[in-house]
Amino acid sequence: MKILKPKFWEKNNNLISLLLLPISFLLQILIIIKKKLTFEHSFKIPVICIGNIYLGGTGKTPLTIFIAKELRKHNKKPAIIKKYYSEHIDEHNLIDSSLDCLFLNKQRSKAINIAKKEQYDVAILDDGFQDYSIKKNLNILCFNSNQLIGNGMTLPAGPLRENMNAIKRTQIVLINGSKNQLFEEKILSISNKVKIFYSKYLPENIEEFRNKNLFAFAGIGNPSNFFKLLGDNNLNVQTKLAFPDHYKFSKSEIQKIVDESFKNNLELVTTEKDYFRIKHYGFKNIKFLKIKLEILEKDKLINQILNYT
Repeated sequence: MKILKPKFWEKNNNLISLLLLPISFLLQILIIIKKKLTFEHSFKIPVICIGNIYLGGTGKTPLTIFIAKELRKHNKKPAIIKKYYSEHIDEHNLIDSSLDCLFLNKQRSKAINIAKKEQYDVAILDDGFQDYSIKKNLNILCFNSNQLIGNGMTLPAGPLRENMNAIKRTQIVLINGSKNQLFEEKILSISNKVKIFYSKYLPENIEEFRNKNLFAFAGIGNPSNFFKLLGDNNLNVQTKLAFPDHYKFSKSEIQKIVDESFKNNLELVTTEKDYFRIKHYGFKNIKFLKIKLEILEKDKLINQILNYT
């Protein structure tokens, strides 16, 4: 059963995290063993990995779509590669609504080889930084300035899939949100070769929600980031409802949300990913906030990426 991320993941020096540390240590040992036992496959096309070490909610999919569109402008034919998970249909639909180059497979390596046979010349992995079976030409790690690395501990004591030494395997770090000099210094102290960039989300249909009382709900990696984005744009959110990442809403659950909003005279707003997960139910009064990813120093970032393609 999926659960929301525990609040202690964001708190330093808390008792629960300290009690869980031995399990975290054991899991990291197992990961090291797995990495050493895994054969790394090379491919005939360059592989760019958009990954993270913080568990979910760092903006990998919007960045993947952005980079694929930019590479097309430079006469590249990028394929987006995702490992198939039935519960990730929201991300599949979000990519398909923007581009027609998504390859899904339970093994990423098979998807890359299929893309190569279909004459695609760059593979972009949406997630897969911890897939040690694939040799990457370029790793891009994503962070969100609202969470960064939480309490800095690995699962289950904290929200990290692996510790910060993973920075040594990456060439580019992209932070979504406000500039953080201390975090930059931490990254560069681990590897001074990493290039650091920033991004932000710009709402494209914000005027639809102006001067309205809103009921906001989300089932993404960090629902609080969605709620904060609404607040930062001075929208009047009366009710907030958070669900776990990739939450599979039942029709009856959505009906309850609709009924609650109607009873309190509130308009419903959710994320684009959540909307794609529930649109087949046919509710007409649920809107989503459409966002655009803006990269600071975009041309510099794209030129860095092109160096690896």
